[in-house]
Amino acid sequence: MKRFLTIILLFFILFGFFPLFSIAQDTIPATGLQIEDPVIGDVNIFQAIKVKFVAGGVAFMSIIALTLVIGLAFCLERIIYLSLAKINTKKFLSEIENQLNKNDWEEAKTIARNTRGPVASICYQALDRINEEVDVIEKSIVSYGSVQVGLMEKNLSWITLFIAIAPSLGFLGTVIGMIQSFDNIQLYGDINPTIVAGGMKVALITTVGGLIVALILQVFYNFILNKMEGLINGMEDDSIGILDLIIKYKKKHR
Repeated sequence: MKRFLTIILLFFILFGFFPLFSIAQDTIPATGLQIEDPVIGDVNIFQAIKVKFVAGGVAFMSIIALTLVIGLAFCLERIIYLSLAKINTKKFLSEIENQLNKNDWEEAKTIARNTRGPVASICYQALDRINEEVDVIEKSIVSYGSVQVGLMEKNLSWITLFIAIAPSLGFLGTVIGMIQSFDNIQLYGDINPTIVAGGMKVALITTVGGLIVALILQVFYNFILNKMEGLINGMEDDSIGILDLIIKYKKKHR
C-alpha cells in the first residue's frame, strides 16, 4: 500500500507539478518578478530558471530534476504516514481505561484494533497478552515499540541517498564542463575567454542545481526527523501509560 502511495505521489508530481510550472512560465506577465540576465536581459524568474536549465544541459539537468522529484515523493509519503500516525492519545487511553474499569478488555482490544497509529498497535499487543505476567507484557510493549519505530524510519535511507546523489551529480557536471572547456581549448588551440566560458557555465549551473536539490531535500528530511522524534517520544510516554493501566486492571480484578 505504501509503495502504491509513493508511485501515485511520484506520478502526481511528474504529470501535475511540471505542467503547472510550464504554464506558470507562459502565464506570468513580464511585469512580474524580474531578474536581470546578462545574456537575455530582463526576464521573470521562471523564464530565467528555464534558460539556465537548458544552458546546463537538458539531459544532465533532467537527471538532477528527477532526483528532486523522486526524493520529494519519498518525503511526502513519509509526511503523510507520520501525520496519519498521530492521534489524540489522551482520548484513546481514556477510552481504554473506561473499558478496563468495566472489566471488558475484549472491547478495549477492539477499540485498539480499530484505531490507527503506533500507540494503538502497541496497546493492542499489550491487551492481547493481558492474562500474561507483567514482565511478559512489558517485553511485548518494548519489542513491538521497536517494530513501530522501524516502520516510521522506512524509506528514510532513500531520502538520504538522494540528498547525497544530488550534489554528487552537480559535481560530476562540473567535471564534465571542465573537460568540455579543455576540449575546446585543444580544438581551437587558443585560451579564449569565450571558448572557456561555455564549459565553465555548464559546470557551475549543474553544481548549483545539485546543491539546490540537496538543500530542498535536506529541509524535508529534517522536518520528517523532527516529526518522527515527537511521535517516538509520545509513544514511549504512552507505552508507560498503557502498562500502568494494565497493572491497575490486574490488581483490581485479580
